[in-house]
Amino acid sequence: MAPFDIKSTALLLCDLQNDFLHPKGAYARGGLSSPDTAALPARIKPLADAVRAAGGLIIATHFTLVPGRGGEPLISPHLKQMRPFLGSGDFAPGSWGQATVDMLQPVDVTVEKVAYSAFYMSRLEWVIGKLGITRLLVCGIVTNGGVTSTVRDAEVRELETIVIEDGCAAFAPSIHATAIAGLRALCRVATLNEVLAEIAAA
Repeated sequence: MAPFDIKSTALLLCDLQNDFLHPKGAYARGGLSSPDTAALPARIKPLADAVRAAGGLIIATHFTLVPGRGGEPLISPHLKQMRPFLGSGDFAPGSWGQATVDMLQPVDVTVEKVAYSAFYMSRLEWVIGKLGITRLLVCGIVTNGGVTSTVRDAEVRELETIVIEDGCAAFAPSIHATAIAGLRALCRVATLNEVLAEIAAA
């Protein structure tokens, strides 16, 4: 791997939002939580701090449920089937639930997303191009969903993508492990400590 050019590097925080992770968020209220996902912000914080201190960028993706008629969120049928507890106000644009968790604030750029991939129908590609970003350090949830879909789309766009294995999680360790195994053939997979050492040496 080429030495880090931190000015062209962004830490991409995938969906590390209050409604997913906070005890008062939509998922917790719906009875869906995971110790693996809950542990991520504290685990990722040293990397976010290092990227900021070195002059890199923090980009956060925000899964968003756009309000429709009567304020009811526009939810795809498969998501409504999997997460029937989601309702009005959850992941709403500009809401507390949509925001990145406090522990990982501040972020430099936020990008709303409406599907698994953060590139689908969003401004992420435009932002990355305008900011001169060529390398993404990817953390977040869930490994088999938003993370994998976003990474595959980043590779199609010929961005250098590094997935931080212990900076991602799914709702079961086995699902996370399977997703990481699949990503190894697509891009570099590294640990938090490995990337922290490379930033310090750059």
